[in-house]
Amino acid sequence: MKNFDYYQPTKIAYGCGRLSEVGKIVAQYGKRCLLVSVPAFPEIEPVYDKVKALLQDANVAVAHFDGVIPNPTIATINAGTNVAKAHRADVVLGLGGGSSMDAAKAIAVEATHEGSCWDYLFYKQAPTEKTLPIIAVTTTSGTGSHVTQVAVVTNTAEKDKSALYNDNILPRVAVVDPELMLTVPPKTTACTGFDVFAHAFESFIHPAGSPYTDLLAKEAMTLVVNNLPSVVQEGSNLEGRKALAWADTLSGLCIKSAGVTLPHGIGMAIGGMYPHVAHGEALALVYPEFMRYTFRSAVSQFAAAGRLLNPDQEASPDETAAEASCGGIENFLKQIGLWKGLKDVAVPENELDQLAHASMVLPDYKNNPRIAGYEEMRGLLQSCYASKR
Repeated sequence: MKNFDYYQPTKIAYGCGRLSEVGKIVAQYGKRCLLVSVPAFPEIEPVYDKVKALLQDANVAVAHFDGVIPNPTIATINAGTNVAKAHRADVVLGLGGGSSMDAAKAIAVEATHEGSCWDYLFYKQAPTEKTLPIIAVTTTSGTGSHVTQVAVVTNTAEKDKSALYNDNILPRVAVVDPELMLTVPPKTTACTGFDVFAHAFESFIHPAGSPYTDLLAKEAMTLVVNNLPSVVQEGSNLEGRKALAWADTLSGLCIKSAGVTLPHGIGMAIGGMYPHVAHGEALALVYPEFMRYTFRSAVSQFAAAGRLLNPDQEASPDETAAEASCGGIENFLKQIGLWKGLKDVAVPENELDQLAHASMVLPDYKNNPRIAGYEEMRGLLQSCYASKR
């Protein structure tokens, strides 16, 4: 067994009804809270009202920044920062999916540091301990942001999507209440749920993975495969929502300690260049070709995925089960409505060269068991292009 480290300081409050504790939790870290979310819509507005009431009952003054957009931008973060400063916030509460939680983290940095959050990307200067304490309440089962040190931000001027990455933006507490996820619509459920699978699988094949993260990853993948298709069909399935919420948390713990590989580098590039494409959808676009490209370079891990996706492969040799994972992932994507090509989401074919270069900006592709050069990356994207509708 290889040497490894595992560190996770975020306290996890998991279970139905745990939202009721949010006021007391936030009050442990500050008395002036910035609540960060997307704009209100009918299904979520009662949750916003409840959270504000709970904060006020705990004697926490709250200001609400509800300007978060999917793939939050530098401008989004700056607008939230202005609200935080005007409110003199001393704690930030991210309520929502990955975009809201990532925005909360970036605002917690920008409100306490010189310059823009973009100045604190993972390859630039590190945010310091001045970063405001962050509490995360997740309302979707995807991204794992409630337990990671990552905040993804988009620079629209540069068509670039990158990330802050530092332990100082780890949430102090993550509230995971599956009841908040019962009204998430089918496509969002599918996209976020597939992101959970991708986080788990990519940490499973990542060189920084460990026996600890392997255990978490295999459990997370199993929960997604066994529950996501039925929850996409029946969103009010509470038992399924519980399973996916736990899978999301497990896979977040995985990538916090290990990381992601080739598909996430491409997915981030797609999100930066084409912000209308949801992150989980971007991953789904490339996953079948990624698996065909990679499976021979990590046979035992792909065999495990192949047997999970195709139970009839249980007695097959590893090489056979690994290859079967490619067809298995295609069938799974068809079940959850994400069987698409780049053409289907309006990615122009004449921009694939640019997309290939952008897919090699982040170092994720270097963590893949088989590392792609530019020509291989370009060819992989071409294979992903054809319409599947």
